[in-house]
Amino acid sequence: MICDQCKERDAVVYLTKIVESAVTQLHLCEKCAAESGVETTIATPKHPLGDFLKAVQQQALVPSSEATRCAACGMTLKDFRATGRLGCARCYGAFEVSLRELLRRVHGNAHHAGRTYHGPQPAPWQRANSVRELRDRLKRAIESEAFEEAASLRDELRGLE
Repeated sequence: MICDQCKERDAVVYLTKIVESAVTQLHLCEKCAAESGVETTIATPKHPLGDFLKAVQQQALVPSSEATRCAACGMTLKDFRATGRLGCARCYGAFEVSLRELLRRVHGNAHHAGRTYHGPQPAPWQRANSVRELRDRLKRAIESEAFEEAASLRDELRGLE
């Protein structure tokens, strides 16, 4: 049987469409079936979205910064992807654009928006010692009439108390 669309090749796909109780049968060759959006075993259907996604994927695989090297250690972006580690501190500047994109994909954002680290709080006895020491320094500053230093010590004391 010959293809109903191109009328050139043999039909290998038999498509039955039912639209409001009207039944139509199409006999298509493999090429015409692929162009119509029907998947076949040999040819894949051609969709505009598929071409777009393929182009985006190729851009992601071969970024323009691939040839960029770190001036300090000579590491490339390809080396970073292979090892998962940067070579030195200057690599962060050399690969900034790619690292921001990676952070955006992994964390959803390239900027930190969570909690911040606060170091361990001093023990109560250490705090008491520092308060006592600040009071002594404040007293000496007042006696020596160093009022600017006394004001800053007073503010520091208020922050601790």
